[in-house]
Amino acid sequence: MIQVMKSPRREKRKAGQRQEMLETALALFSEKGYHNVSMHEIAESAEFAIGTLYKFFKNKEDLYKDLVLEQSEAFHDALMRAMETPEDEVEKLRMFVRAKGELFRGNLPFIRLYLAESRGVSFTIKAGLDEKVRKGYHDTLQRLTSIFETGMKNGRFKRIAGPYYLAVALDSAVNAFLLLWLDAPESHPYPEDPDTLLDIFFRGLVEP
Repeated sequence: MIQVMKSPRREKRKAGQRQEMLETALALFSEKGYHNVSMHEIAESAEFAIGTLYKFFKNKEDLYKDLVLEQSEAFHDALMRAMETPEDEVEKLRMFVRAKGELFRGNLPFIRLYLAESRGVSFTIKAGLDEKVRKGYHDTLQRLTSIFETGMKNGRFKRIAGPYYLAVALDSAVNAFLLLWLDAPESHPYPEDPDTLLDIFFRGLVEP
């Protein structure tokens, strides 16, 4: 049986079309909300025939799921790379805090969309998303946990709590600072120096 090889140029063009559709959908969803945008509107705005759009996505739910998963995977990969720095454990935590802040602030259309729609979309979408998105979150927490564990073994950190609890606490603190900034950026700017946030962990609250 003769196999027909797919043209790399054709595959690259298809990938470019798909990406353009996702970017257009993100812009429309962010502006109008998920429920107020139709597949026809996405196709028209992206300047593709509606049939071409349906070649890539079965429906709007399928498109939304792909959009969220791709963005979530990109976030996860960037955070994991940031924590792979060869520096010591303190520097790894600094890199995590800095990278998460940059990712959040550099992708506001997606962040606003996800926060606004994650509780409003249908259960079938969330059922398909939750497992994969949770896995990325779990992987990030495990990486942070291993940093705290190694720091304790090396005498860099005190054993004041379990490494996993410290990982959850740090990630939650970063999220809280970012959401505070999102709500009132002028009153509560996200700290450019990661130690502003990390000193809560490194120095503690109680005076000796």
